[in-house]
Amino acid sequence: GKMDIVLTKSISRSARNTRDLLGTIRPLKELGIEVRFEKERINSLSDDGELMLTLLASFAQEESRSISENIRWATQKRFEQGLPNGKFRIYGYRWEDDKLVPIPEEAVVVKRIYQNFLDGKSRLETERELAAEGITTREGCRWVDSNLKVVLTNITYTGNLLLQKEFIEDPLTKKRRKNIGQLPQYFVENTHEPIIDIETFQYVQDEMARRRELGFLANKSLTLNCFSGKIKCGLCGRSFVRSTRKNRAKMSQLGERYTFWECTSLKKNNCPRCRSGIIREDVLKEECTKVLGISEFDEDVFTEKVTKITVPESGAMFFEFTDGKELEHHWYRNAKKESWTDECRQRASDYRRNHAVTREDITCFTTRIKCEHCGCNFRKSTSPGAGGTKLSYWRCANKNGCVVKGLRDDRLRELTAEVLGLETFDENVFLEKIDHIDVRDGKVLTFFFKDGHADVREWKYRRAGHKCSEEQKEHMRQIMKEKWTPERRKAMGEKIKQIRSEQFWNSKGKSKQSLQP
Repeated sequence: GKMDIVLTKSISRSARNTRDLLGTIRPLKELGIEVRFEKERINSLSDDGELMLTLLASFAQEESRSISENIRWATQKRFEQGLPNGKFRIYGYRWEDDKLVPIPEEAVVVKRIYQNFLDGKSRLETERELAAEGITTREGCRWVDSNLKVVLTNITYTGNLLLQKEFIEDPLTKKRRKNIGQLPQYFVENTHEPIIDIETFQYVQDEMARRRELGFLANKSLTLNCFSGKIKCGLCGRSFVRSTRKNRAKMSQLGERYTFWECTSLKKNNCPRCRSGIIREDVLKEECTKVLGISEFDEDVFTEKVTKITVPESGAMFFEFTDGKELEHHWYRNAKKESWTDECRQRASDYRRNHAVTREDITCFTTRIKCEHCGCNFRKSTSPGAGGTKLSYWRCANKNGCVVKGLRDDRLRELTAEVLGLETFDENVFLEKIDHIDVRDGKVLTFFFKDGHADVREWKYRRAGHKCSEEQKEHMRQIMKEKWTPERRKAMGEKIKQIRSEQFWNSKGKSKQSLQP
Protein backbone atom coordinates (compact mmCIF):
# COMPACT_ATOMS: atom_id res chain seq x y z
CA GLY A 1 0.00 0.00 0.00
CA LYS A 2 3.01 2.33 -0.10
CA MET A 3 3.51 2.31 -3.88
CA ASP A 4 1.31 4.03 -6.47
CA ILE A 5 3.37 4.24 -9.68
CA VAL A 6 6.25 2.31 -11.23
CA LEU A 7 8.00 4.51 -13.77
CA THR A 8 9.86 2.66 -16.55
CA LYS A 9 11.95 4.04 -19.39
CA SER A 10 10.62 1.63 -22.04
CA ILE A 11 9.08 -1.80 -22.58
CA SER A 12 12.37 -3.26 -23.84
CA ARG A 13 14.07 -2.19 -20.58
CA SER A 14 11.34 -3.85 -18.48
CA ALA A 15 11.20 -7.31 -20.10
CA ARG A 16 12.44 -9.15 -23.19
CA ASN A 17 9.37 -11.31 -23.77
CA THR A 18 5.62 -10.91 -23.51
CA ARG A 19 5.10 -13.58 -20.84
CA ASP A 20 7.49 -11.98 -18.35
CA LEU A 21 6.06 -8.52 -18.95
CA LEU A 22 2.41 -9.53 -18.43
CA GLY A 23 3.39 -11.69 -15.45
CA THR A 24 4.67 -8.54 -13.78
CA ILE A 25 2.05 -6.04 -14.95
CA ARG A 26 -1.09 -8.00 -14.05
CA PRO A 27 -0.34 -8.57 -10.33
CA LEU A 28 0.51 -4.88 -9.95
CA LYS A 29 -2.70 -3.96 -11.78
CA GLU A 30 -4.76 -6.05 -9.34
CA LEU A 31 -3.19 -4.06 -6.50
CA GLY A 32 -4.09 -0.79 -8.20
CA ILE A 33 -0.46 0.11 -8.97
CA GLU A 34 0.14 1.93 -12.21
CA VAL A 35 3.10 1.04 -14.45
CA ARG A 36 3.98 3.94 -16.73
CA PHE A 37 6.28 3.53 -19.75
CA GLU A 38 7.94 6.83 -20.60
CA LYS A 39 9.07 6.13 -24.17
CA GLU A 40 5.84 4.51 -25.41
CA ARG A 41 3.57 6.79 -23.29
CA ILE A 42 1.49 3.83 -22.07
CA ASN A 43 -0.33 3.49 -18.76
CA SER A 44 -1.05 -0.05 -17.58
CA LEU A 45 -4.30 1.00 -15.84
CA SER A 46 -5.82 2.51 -18.96
CA ASP A 47 -8.50 0.66 -20.94
CA ASP A 48 -6.25 -0.26 -23.86
CA GLY A 49 -3.04 -0.36 -21.82
CA GLU A 50 -2.65 -4.17 -21.68
CA LEU A 51 -3.43 -4.58 -25.39
CA MET A 52 -0.78 -2.04 -26.37
CA LEU A 53 1.69 -3.59 -23.95
CA THR A 54 1.13 -7.04 -25.49
CA LEU A 55 1.78 -5.75 -29.00
CA LEU A 56 4.84 -3.71 -28.11
CA ALA A 57 6.23 -6.48 -25.90
CA SER A 58 6.01 -8.84 -28.87
CA PHE A 59 8.08 -6.39 -30.87
CA ALA A 60 10.63 -6.19 -28.02
CA GLN A 61 10.74 -9.98 -27.86
CA GLU A 62 11.47 -10.28 -31.56
CA GLU A 63 14.09 -7.55 -31.23
CA SER A 64 15.77 -9.57 -28.46
CA ARG A 65 15.65 -12.69 -30.61
CA SER A 66 17.15 -10.78 -33.53
CA ILE A 67 20.00 -9.50 -31.36
CA SER A 68 20.68 -13.05 -30.14
CA GLU A 69 20.77 -14.37 -33.70
CA ASN A 70 23.25 -11.64 -34.66
CA ILE A 71 25.46 -12.51 -31.69
CA ARG A 72 25.24 -16.22 -32.58
CA TRP A 73 26.23 -15.43 -36.18
CA ALA A 74 29.24 -13.41 -34.98
CA THR A 75 30.25 -16.23 -32.61
CA GLN A 76 29.95 -18.73 -35.46
CA LYS A 77 32.29 -16.64 -37.57
CA ARG A 78 34.84 -16.52 -34.73
CA PHE A 79 34.70 -20.33 -34.47
CA GLU A 80 35.28 -20.65 -38.22
CA GLN A 81 38.42 -18.55 -37.82
CA GLY A 82 39.60 -20.78 -34.94
CA LEU A 83 39.01 -18.17 -32.22
CA PRO A 84 37.35 -19.17 -28.94
CA ASN A 85 34.34 -17.28 -27.64
CA GLY A 86 35.96 -15.47 -24.74
CA LYS A 87 38.49 -16.59 -22.13
CA PHE A 88 36.90 -19.65 -20.58
CA ARG A 89 38.13 -21.12 -17.29
CA ILE A 90 39.83 -24.51 -17.26
CA TYR A 91 41.70 -26.28 -14.46
CA GLY A 92 45.40 -26.60 -15.22
CA TYR A 93 45.68 -23.47 -17.39
CA ARG A 94 45.60 -19.71 -17.08
CA TRP A 95 45.26 -17.02 -19.74
CA GLU A 96 48.24 -14.87 -20.60
CA ASP A 97 47.09 -12.32 -23.17
CA ASP A 98 45.18 -14.53 -25.66
CA LYS A 99 47.03 -17.79 -25.01
CA LEU A 100 46.54 -20.65 -22.55
CA VAL A 101 49.58 -21.35 -20.35
CA PRO A 102 49.84 -24.45 -18.07
CA ILE A 103 49.92 -23.99 -14.28
CA PRO A 104 52.62 -26.44 -13.07
CA GLU A 105 51.01 -27.50 -9.75
CA GLU A 106 47.59 -27.99 -11.37
CA ALA A 107 49.08 -29.78 -14.38
CA VAL A 108 50.54 -32.39 -12.01
CA VAL A 109 47.01 -33.16 -10.70
CA VAL A 110 45.64 -33.46 -14.24
CA LYS A 111 48.40 -35.93 -15.20
CA ARG A 112 47.72 -37.93 -12.04
CA ILE A 113 44.00 -38.20 -12.84
CA TYR A 114 44.81 -39.58 -16.28
CA GLN A 115 47.45 -41.95 -14.91
CA ASN A 116 45.05 -43.36 -12.30
CA PHE A 117 42.54 -44.11 -15.03
CA LEU A 118 45.22 -45.79 -17.15
CA ASP A 119 46.18 -47.89 -14.11
CA GLY A 120 42.62 -49.26 -13.98
CA LYS A 121 41.37 -47.16 -11.07
CA SER A 122 37.80 -45.93 -11.13
CA ARG A 123 36.89 -42.27 -10.75
CA LEU A 124 35.55 -43.04 -7.27
CA GLU A 125 38.93 -44.42 -6.22
CA THR A 126 40.67 -41.31 -7.58
CA GLU A 127 38.18 -39.09 -5.75
CA ARG A 128 38.91 -40.79 -2.42
CA GLU A 129 42.66 -40.71 -3.06
CA LEU A 130 42.71 -36.96 -3.75
CA ALA A 131 40.47 -36.27 -0.77
CA ALA A 132 42.74 -38.28 1.55
CA GLU A 133 45.73 -36.17 0.47
CA GLY A 134 43.83 -32.87 0.75
CA ILE A 135 44.02 -32.04 -2.96
CA THR A 136 41.12 -29.78 -3.95
CA THR A 137 39.88 -27.90 -7.01
CA ARG A 138 40.85 -24.33 -7.76
CA GLU A 139 37.91 -23.10 -5.67
CA GLY A 140 38.98 -25.24 -2.71
CA CYS A 141 36.22 -27.83 -3.17
CA ARG A 142 36.50 -31.61 -3.09
CA TRP A 143 37.12 -33.43 -6.35
CA VAL A 144 33.98 -35.39 -7.25
CA ASP A 145 33.03 -37.79 -10.03
CA SER A 146 31.61 -35.10 -12.33
CA ASN A 147 34.76 -32.95 -12.07
CA LEU A 148 36.99 -35.91 -12.86
CA LYS A 149 34.85 -36.85 -15.85
CA VAL A 150 35.20 -33.31 -17.26
CA VAL A 151 39.00 -33.51 -16.95
CA LEU A 152 39.14 -36.95 -18.60
CA THR A 153 36.96 -35.87 -21.55
CA ASN A 154 38.31 -32.36 -22.18
CA ILE A 155 40.43 -32.35 -25.33
CA THR A 156 41.87 -28.95 -24.41
CA TYR A 157 44.53 -30.74 -22.33
CA THR A 158 46.02 -32.10 -25.58
CA GLY A 159 46.99 -28.59 -26.76
CA ASN A 160 44.04 -28.40 -29.17
CA LEU A 161 40.67 -26.66 -29.02
CA LEU A 162 37.24 -28.00 -29.91
CA LEU A 163 34.90 -25.06 -30.39
CA GLN A 164 31.10 -24.97 -30.03
CA LYS A 165 30.85 -27.91 -27.62
CA GLU A 166 27.70 -26.25 -26.20
CA PHE A 167 25.08 -23.86 -27.51
CA ILE A 168 22.12 -21.85 -26.24
CA GLU A 169 18.93 -23.51 -27.42
CA ASP A 170 16.51 -20.58 -26.91
CA PRO A 171 17.55 -16.92 -26.49
CA LEU A 172 14.57 -16.34 -24.17
CA THR A 173 15.12 -19.23 -21.73
CA LYS A 174 18.94 -19.05 -22.07
CA LYS A 175 19.09 -22.83 -21.59
CA ARG A 176 22.38 -24.39 -22.65
CA ARG A 177 22.59 -27.71 -24.48
CA LYS A 178 25.48 -30.05 -25.17
CA ASN A 179 26.28 -30.12 -28.88
CA ILE A 180 26.03 -33.76 -29.94
CA GLY A 181 25.56 -33.04 -33.63
CA GLN A 182 22.88 -30.34 -33.75
CA LEU A 183 25.45 -27.73 -34.85
CA PRO A 184 28.89 -28.01 -36.50
CA GLN A 185 31.99 -28.17 -34.28
CA TYR A 186 35.43 -26.76 -35.10
CA PHE A 187 38.71 -28.48 -34.21
CA VAL A 188 41.74 -26.17 -33.94
CA GLU A 189 45.16 -27.81 -33.63
CA ASN A 190 48.27 -26.74 -31.69
CA THR A 191 46.80 -23.65 -30.05
CA HIS A 192 48.69 -23.97 -26.75
CA GLU A 193 51.11 -26.19 -24.80
CA PRO A 194 49.65 -29.65 -24.07
CA ILE A 195 49.51 -31.38 -20.66
CA ILE A 196 48.39 -34.77 -22.05
CA ASP A 197 49.46 -36.16 -25.42
CA ILE A 198 46.73 -36.90 -27.97
CA GLU A 199 47.44 -40.68 -28.03
CA THR A 200 46.87 -40.97 -24.26
CA PHE A 201 43.71 -38.89 -24.49
CA GLN A 202 42.29 -41.05 -27.26
CA TYR A 203 43.12 -44.25 -25.37
CA VAL A 204 41.25 -42.90 -22.34
CA GLN A 205 38.19 -42.13 -24.47
CA ASP A 206 38.20 -45.66 -25.94
CA GLU A 207 38.58 -47.19 -22.49
CA MET A 208 35.69 -45.08 -21.13
CA ALA A 209 33.51 -46.23 -24.03
CA ARG A 210 34.46 -49.86 -23.31
CA ARG A 211 33.62 -49.53 -19.61
CA ARG A 212 30.37 -47.74 -20.43
CA GLU A 213 29.36 -50.60 -22.72
CA LEU A 214 30.18 -53.19 -20.06
CA GLY A 215 28.27 -51.23 -17.41
CA PHE A 216 28.56 -52.65 -13.90
CA LEU A 217 30.67 -55.51 -15.25
CA ALA A 218 33.56 -53.04 -15.68
CA ASN A 219 33.59 -52.31 -11.93
CA LYS A 220 36.21 -54.71 -10.56
CA SER A 221 35.20 -53.98 -6.95
CA LEU A 222 31.80 -55.71 -7.38
CA THR A 223 31.25 -59.40 -6.66
CA LEU A 224 29.44 -60.69 -9.75
CA ASN A 225 28.11 -63.98 -11.02
CA CYS A 226 26.16 -65.27 -14.02
CA PHE A 227 22.85 -63.69 -12.84
CA SER A 228 24.27 -60.17 -12.42
CA GLY A 229 22.48 -57.69 -14.68
CA LYS A 230 20.26 -60.33 -16.29
CA ILE A 231 17.32 -60.32 -13.85
CA LYS A 232 15.02 -57.30 -14.36
CA CYS A 233 11.92 -56.19 -12.49
CA GLY A 234 8.85 -56.21 -14.73
CA LEU A 235 7.22 -53.38 -12.72
CA CYS A 236 9.91 -50.71 -12.46
CA GLY A 237 12.52 -52.00 -14.93
CA ARG A 238 15.42 -51.96 -12.48
CA SER A 239 17.83 -54.83 -11.98
CA PHE A 240 17.70 -57.41 -9.23
CA VAL A 241 20.60 -57.31 -6.77
CA ARG A 242 22.19 -60.08 -4.75
CA SER A 243 21.89 -60.02 -0.95
CA THR A 244 22.45 -62.35 1.97
CA ARG A 245 20.69 -62.69 5.29
CA LYS A 246 20.75 -64.92 8.33
CA ASN A 247 18.51 -68.00 8.19
CA ARG A 248 16.28 -67.32 11.19
CA ALA A 249 14.37 -70.56 10.74
CA LYS A 250 17.32 -72.64 12.00
CA MET A 251 18.09 -71.19 15.39
CA SER A 252 20.32 -74.10 16.35
CA GLN A 253 22.86 -73.15 13.68
CA LEU A 254 23.41 -69.48 14.38
CA GLY A 255 25.36 -67.61 11.73
CA GLU A 256 24.06 -69.69 8.81
CA ARG A 257 23.20 -67.41 5.90
CA TYR A 258 21.45 -67.80 2.56
CA THR A 259 21.60 -65.78 -0.67
CA PHE A 260 18.64 -64.27 -2.50
CA TRP A 261 17.84 -61.78 -5.28
CA GLU A 262 15.45 -58.82 -5.02
CA CYS A 263 14.57 -55.66 -6.96
CA THR A 264 16.81 -52.64 -6.33
CA SER A 265 13.78 -50.36 -5.82
CA LEU A 266 12.37 -52.68 -3.18
CA LYS A 267 15.68 -53.01 -1.37
CA LYS A 268 16.87 -49.39 -1.33
CA ASN A 269 13.68 -47.32 -1.63
CA ASN A 270 11.00 -49.78 -0.43
CA CYS A 271 9.07 -48.89 -3.60
CA PRO A 272 5.34 -49.71 -3.17
CA ARG A 273 5.04 -50.51 -6.90
CA CYS A 274 7.43 -53.43 -6.72
CA ARG A 275 5.69 -56.62 -5.69
CA SER A 276 8.09 -58.97 -7.45
CA GLY A 277 9.24 -60.35 -4.11
CA ILE A 278 12.55 -62.11 -3.53
CA ILE A 279 13.98 -65.27 -5.11
CA ARG A 280 16.41 -67.45 -3.23
CA GLU A 281 19.48 -68.20 -5.31
CA ASP A 282 19.17 -71.96 -4.86
CA VAL A 283 15.55 -71.76 -6.06
CA LEU A 284 16.61 -69.57 -9.00
CA LYS A 285 19.26 -72.08 -10.05
CA GLU A 286 16.75 -74.94 -9.74
CA GLU A 287 14.14 -73.19 -11.91
CA CYS A 288 16.75 -72.19 -14.52
CA THR A 289 17.89 -75.81 -14.65
CA LYS A 290 14.31 -76.87 -15.45
CA VAL A 291 13.95 -74.22 -18.18
CA LEU A 292 17.30 -75.08 -19.80
CA GLY A 293 16.52 -78.80 -19.65
CA ILE A 294 19.78 -79.82 -18.01
CA SER A 295 20.39 -82.16 -15.08
CA GLU A 296 22.54 -79.74 -13.05
CA PHE A 297 22.90 -75.96 -13.14
CA ASP A 298 25.86 -74.78 -15.21
CA GLU A 299 26.89 -71.10 -15.19
CA ASP A 300 28.56 -71.33 -18.60
CA VAL A 301 25.44 -72.84 -20.20
CA PHE A 302 23.22 -70.21 -18.57
CA THR A 303 25.48 -67.34 -19.72
CA GLU A 304 25.60 -68.73 -23.25
CA LYS A 305 21.86 -69.31 -23.71
CA VAL A 306 19.99 -66.79 -21.52
CA THR A 307 20.02 -63.07 -22.28
CA LYS A 308 17.49 -61.71 -19.80
CA ILE A 309 15.00 -62.79 -17.11
CA THR A 310 12.05 -60.48 -16.37
CA VAL A 311 10.13 -60.92 -13.09
CA PRO A 312 6.69 -59.21 -13.32
CA GLU A 313 5.43 -60.69 -10.05
CA SER A 314 6.26 -63.32 -7.49
CA GLY A 315 6.12 -66.77 -9.05
CA ALA A 316 6.51 -65.70 -12.69
CA MET A 317 9.60 -65.32 -14.89
CA PHE A 318 9.96 -64.46 -18.59
CA PHE A 319 13.12 -65.87 -20.17
CA GLU A 320 14.72 -64.28 -23.26
CA PHE A 321 17.27 -66.48 -25.03
CA THR A 322 20.23 -65.59 -27.24
CA ASP A 323 18.59 -67.30 -30.22
CA GLY A 324 15.60 -64.92 -30.00
CA LYS A 325 13.15 -67.30 -28.32
CA GLU A 326 11.03 -66.31 -25.31
CA LEU A 327 9.52 -68.49 -22.60
CA GLU A 328 7.10 -67.79 -19.75
CA HIS A 329 7.84 -69.89 -16.67
CA HIS A 330 5.84 -70.12 -13.44
CA TRP A 331 7.09 -71.52 -10.18
CA TYR A 332 5.88 -71.83 -6.61
CA ARG A 333 8.02 -72.24 -3.56
CA ASN A 334 6.90 -71.46 -0.01
CA ALA A 335 10.36 -71.56 1.50
CA LYS A 336 9.24 -70.22 4.87
CA LYS A 337 6.51 -72.82 5.32
CA GLU A 338 8.74 -75.64 4.15
CA SER A 339 11.61 -74.73 6.46
CA TRP A 340 9.46 -73.72 9.47
CA THR A 341 8.85 -77.23 10.84
CA ASP A 342 7.52 -78.01 14.31
CA GLU A 343 11.05 -78.79 15.45
CA CYS A 344 12.40 -75.46 14.14
CA ARG A 345 9.47 -73.61 15.70
CA GLN A 346 10.16 -75.18 19.10
CA ARG A 347 13.88 -74.39 18.84
CA ALA A 348 13.13 -70.78 17.99
CA SER A 349 10.66 -70.51 20.86
CA ASP A 350 13.15 -71.91 23.36
CA TYR A 351 15.87 -69.61 22.06
CA ARG A 352 13.72 -66.47 22.41
CA ARG A 353 12.66 -67.42 25.91
CA ASN A 354 16.26 -67.61 27.12
CA HIS A 355 17.94 -64.88 25.05
CA ALA A 356 17.08 -61.21 25.34
CA VAL A 357 16.60 -59.21 22.17
CA THR A 358 19.23 -56.48 21.77
CA ARG A 359 17.15 -53.31 21.83
CA GLU A 360 17.39 -50.04 23.72
CA ASP A 361 14.24 -50.79 25.78
CA ILE A 362 15.67 -54.07 27.11
CA THR A 363 16.14 -54.14 30.92
CA CYS A 364 17.25 -56.70 33.49
CA PHE A 365 13.67 -58.05 33.73
CA THR A 366 13.55 -59.03 30.04
CA THR A 367 13.08 -62.83 29.62
CA ARG A 368 13.16 -63.23 33.43
CA ILE A 369 9.46 -62.69 34.23
CA LYS A 370 7.37 -65.74 33.27
CA CYS A 371 3.62 -66.35 33.37
CA GLU A 372 2.57 -69.54 35.17
CA HIS A 373 -0.81 -69.45 33.46
CA CYS A 374 0.41 -69.81 29.84
CA GLY A 375 4.21 -70.09 30.13
CA CYS A 376 5.00 -66.93 28.09
CA ASN A 377 7.47 -64.24 29.02
CA PHE A 378 6.39 -60.80 30.15
CA ARG A 379 7.13 -57.86 27.83
CA LYS A 380 7.62 -54.23 28.64
CA SER A 381 5.05 -51.67 27.44
CA THR A 382 3.97 -48.14 28.30
CA SER A 383 0.64 -46.61 29.25
CA PRO A 384 -0.38 -42.98 29.76
CA GLY A 385 -0.28 -41.74 33.32
CA ALA A 386 -1.46 -38.65 35.17
CA GLY A 387 -0.26 -35.28 33.92
CA GLY A 388 0.72 -36.59 30.49
CA THR A 389 3.42 -38.89 31.87
CA LYS A 390 4.24 -42.40 30.64
CA LEU A 391 4.16 -45.42 32.97
CA SER A 392 6.03 -48.65 32.22
CA TYR A 393 4.29 -52.00 32.72
CA TRP A 394 5.27 -55.65 32.33
CA ARG A 395 2.50 -57.69 30.70
CA CYS A 396 2.21 -61.26 29.47
CA ALA A 397 3.18 -61.64 25.81
CA ASN A 398 0.17 -63.92 25.19
CA LYS A 399 -2.53 -61.40 24.24
CA ASN A 400 -5.10 -63.99 23.13
CA GLY A 401 -6.01 -66.04 26.16
CA CYS A 402 -3.99 -64.94 29.20
CA VAL A 403 -5.89 -63.16 31.99
CA VAL A 404 -2.87 -62.19 34.12
CA LYS A 405 -2.73 -58.48 34.90
CA GLY A 406 0.30 -56.31 34.28
CA LEU A 407 2.95 -55.27 36.79
CA ARG A 408 4.02 -51.66 37.10
CA ASP A 409 7.77 -51.36 36.56
CA ASP A 410 8.53 -48.93 39.40
CA ARG A 411 6.57 -50.98 41.96
CA LEU A 412 8.16 -54.21 40.70
CA ARG A 413 11.55 -52.66 41.32
CA GLU A 414 10.51 -51.67 44.86
CA LEU A 415 9.27 -55.20 45.62
CA THR A 416 12.40 -56.78 44.12
CA ALA A 417 14.64 -54.51 46.21
CA GLU A 418 12.70 -55.61 49.31
CA VAL A 419 13.19 -59.30 48.39
CA LEU A 420 16.93 -58.73 47.88
CA GLY A 421 17.22 -56.77 51.12
CA LEU A 422 18.30 -53.56 49.40
CA GLU A 423 17.28 -49.98 50.08
CA THR A 424 17.19 -49.19 46.36
CA PHE A 425 16.92 -51.53 43.40
CA ASP A 426 20.23 -52.57 41.78
CA GLU A 427 20.16 -54.26 38.34
CA ASN A 428 23.57 -55.88 38.80
CA VAL A 429 22.57 -57.50 42.10
CA PHE A 430 19.32 -58.70 40.52
CA LEU A 431 21.15 -60.33 37.60
CA GLU A 432 23.67 -61.87 39.95
CA LYS A 433 21.23 -63.45 42.43
CA ILE A 434 17.82 -64.02 40.81
CA ASP A 435 17.27 -66.55 38.02
CA HIS A 436 13.65 -65.67 37.12
CA ILE A 437 10.27 -64.56 38.51
CA ASP A 438 7.06 -66.58 38.11
CA VAL A 439 3.73 -64.71 38.14
CA ARG A 440 0.60 -66.65 39.20
CA ASP A 441 -2.79 -65.02 38.45
CA GLY A 442 -1.12 -61.63 38.68
CA LYS A 443 -1.34 -61.81 42.48
CA VAL A 444 1.53 -64.03 43.60
CA LEU A 445 5.16 -63.52 42.53
CA THR A 446 7.71 -66.23 43.14
CA PHE A 447 11.34 -65.11 43.06
CA PHE A 448 13.66 -68.03 42.16
CA PHE A 449 17.24 -67.45 43.25
CA LYS A 450 20.26 -68.96 41.53
CA ASP A 451 21.31 -70.69 44.76
CA GLY A 452 18.13 -72.81 44.64
CA HIS A 453 15.77 -71.19 47.19
CA ALA A 454 12.63 -69.20 46.37
CA ASP A 455 10.76 -66.30 47.95
CA VAL A 456 6.99 -65.92 47.47
CA ARG A 457 5.47 -62.44 47.68
CA GLU A 458 1.92 -61.19 47.23
CA TRP A 459 1.41 -58.44 44.68
CA LYS A 460 -0.94 -55.72 45.91
CA TYR A 461 -2.55 -53.61 43.22
CA ARG A 462 -2.81 -50.00 44.20
CA ARG A 463 -5.14 -47.69 42.42
CA ALA A 464 -3.22 -44.93 40.77
CA GLY A 465 -4.36 -41.57 42.08
CA HIS A 466 -3.36 -37.96 42.26
CA LYS A 467 -3.15 -36.15 45.58
CA CYS A 468 -4.53 -32.66 45.25
CA SER A 469 -2.65 -29.74 46.72
CA GLU A 470 -4.29 -27.11 48.95
CA GLU A 471 -4.33 -24.65 46.05
CA GLN A 472 -6.21 -27.18 43.86
CA LYS A 473 -8.71 -27.91 46.64
CA GLU A 474 -9.37 -24.21 47.17
CA HIS A 475 -9.79 -23.77 43.43
CA MET A 476 -12.44 -26.52 43.32
CA ARG A 477 -14.27 -24.98 46.31
CA GLN A 478 -14.51 -21.66 44.51
CA ILE A 479 -15.85 -23.36 41.37
CA MET A 480 -18.55 -25.19 43.38
CA LYS A 481 -19.57 -21.95 45.13
CA GLU A 482 -19.89 -20.17 41.79
CA LYS A 483 -21.92 -22.96 40.17
CA TRP A 484 -24.13 -23.87 43.20
CA THR A 485 -26.28 -20.70 43.24
CA PRO A 486 -29.44 -20.32 45.42
CA GLU A 487 -31.65 -20.66 42.34
CA ARG A 488 -29.93 -23.93 41.35
CA ARG A 489 -30.12 -25.19 44.97
CA LYS A 490 -33.87 -24.48 45.10
CA ALA A 491 -34.50 -26.15 41.72
CA MET A 492 -32.58 -29.23 42.82
CA GLY A 493 -34.60 -29.41 46.06
CA GLU A 494 -37.88 -29.35 44.15
CA LYS A 495 -36.62 -32.10 41.83
CA ILE A 496 -35.60 -34.36 44.75
CA LYS A 497 -39.06 -33.88 46.38
CA GLN A 498 -40.75 -34.89 43.13
CA ILE A 499 -38.57 -38.02 42.81
CA ARG A 500 -39.34 -39.06 46.41
CA SER A 501 -43.10 -38.59 45.99
CA GLU A 502 -43.14 -40.65 42.78
CA GLN A 503 -41.18 -43.55 44.28
CA PHE A 504 -43.21 -43.68 47.56
CA TRP A 505 -40.19 -43.47 49.83
CA ASN A 506 -40.81 -44.77 53.36
CA SER A 507 -39.28 -43.54 56.59
CA LYS A 508 -36.34 -45.96 56.30
CA GLY A 509 -35.33 -44.63 52.92
CA LYS A 510 -36.47 -47.72 50.90
CA SER A 511 -39.10 -47.75 48.16
CA LYS A 512 -42.46 -49.29 49.15
CA GLN A 513 -42.74 -50.81 45.71
CA SER A 514 -39.44 -52.64 46.19
CA LEU A 515 -40.79 -54.21 49.44
CA GLN A 516 -43.81 -55.81 47.76
CA PRO A 517 -43.46 -59.56 47.00
